Amino acid sequence: MRETITLKTGQREVLVDITPEVKAVVARSGIRNGLVNLYAQGATAAIMIQENWDDSVQTDVINLLRKLAPNGVWLHDAQDGNGDAHLKSGLVGPSETVPLIDGQLGLSTWQNIFFCEFDGPRSNRRIVCTILADE
Repeated sequence: MRETITLKTGQREVLVDITPEVKAVVARSGIRNGLVNLYAQGATAAIMIQENWDDSVQTDVINLLRKLAPNGVWLHDAQDGNGDAHLKSGLVGPSETVPLIDGQLGLSTWQNIFFCEFDGPRSNRRIVCTILADE
């Protein structure tokens, strides 16, 4: 089963919690056990599983990536000014896979799924959610 989640982002760099949207896709699928794969379409976005307790971890992730790949110093910036966004996306990666156990995402208490925006704001970001059932 496959469904696309669409969202807007309001900042250049932000982690957006998409766990509720993924849970809704899982519920609609009717699949109880298997794997849920999430794939961010776009060369300047990523998917990350991270702590959900408060915003400090998400802020720390953004701040770390800003230090690792600062804006405005990359060759690609000559094309469209977002060389850092491409590098951040590559470092985090475009996808995550989560086990589906008895109809529930196999996340721990403190884990959520985040869409990572590195070149926003954007009006139309897409995450492909593919659910594979155990046989």
